[in-house]
Amino acid sequence: MVNTGENENTVRPGGFEAGLARLQEIVLLLENENTPIEEALRVFEEGVRLSKELGGQLDNIRQKIDILKKDAEGSLQLRPFEEEK
Repeated sequence: MVNTGENENTVRPGGFEAGLARLQEIVLLLENENTPIEEALRVFEEGVRLSKELGGQLDNIRQKIDILKKDAEGSLQLRPFEEEK
């Protein structure tokens, strides 16, 4: 796999949504049985890198999310986001 010099948390041009759209294009190319094997391998590798990149971006977003939650008296309190387990 070729190292592009970008880490998995790098925001790509166009943002997360553009990366997700490209990942969907890659899936369509891989599902197409007329895609030449060389191109399929190339886009598969791109898809793996992109998947890691987008996953890293989601992890960063998760860490930044704060949730407003009502306490027992009904007032709102700001607390860090915690993943459901």
